[in-house]
Amino acid sequence: MDLDWALIWPVLAAMTAGGLIGVERTWHGHPAGFRTHILVCLTSCLLMLAAMHQSTWAFTALADQTVVIDPTRMSHGLLTGIGFLCAGVIFREGFSVKGLTTAASLWVTSAIGVLFGVGMLNLALIGSIATLGVLAVLRLLDARLPQIGVMDLHLRWTRGRAPDEAALRALLADSALKCVQIGHVLSPDGQLHEHHIKARGRMPLDIDHLVRQLSANTGLAGFSVLPRDN
Repeated sequence: MDLDWALIWPVLAAMTAGGLIGVERTWHGHPAGFRTHILVCLTSCLLMLAAMHQSTWAFTALADQTVVIDPTRMSHGLLTGIGFLCAGVIFREGFSVKGLTTAASLWVTSAIGVLFGVGMLNLALIGSIATLGVLAVLRLLDARLPQIGVMDLHLRWTRGRAPDEAALRALLADSALKCVQIGHVLSPDGQLHEHHIKARGRMPLDIDHLVRQLSANTGLAGFSVLPRDN
């Protein structure tokens, strides 16, 4: 059985496009990253290729009957059903979103099943090999991609000891962190000034150094450091 290059190049192109988008998302610390975007793009490509090559489907009409094929109805029902299943494996734990790659792998597996069902063996094999490559081989590449980590900081300062934003940014910069957003909260009695900060930096984050810095600051009444698991 010869592989059809007319089916291979769209799959490779979709994986490349999805990978480039995923690298950008990973670099900016978003939970849906490299492999997840490849799988989503790959799945969409596979389903469209199946719809565009209906002439290769292993389908035989009944005798003395005219059959009109509408693949969009099948794909709509399939994607609706798999959407509920994928949503069930995505969950939030604290500041972390987990299960996205699992959901994408379920989606692409569903697409491969459809391709085998309609008799598009070549495309199904291409999709299977590509999916295994994304989940297994590209896991090693994903671990080596430059990533940006995100954390949430809550700093509680005693009255009159809260630094200005420039000093606060300099304090975090000493731990290779950049402030993305700074919020200010004053306690009702005016005794505490809170900073709610979203910061980011290149992974791995030096959280120990930051904690030592904050612990040594006599103006702090308390603080919390909450890294986000991307």
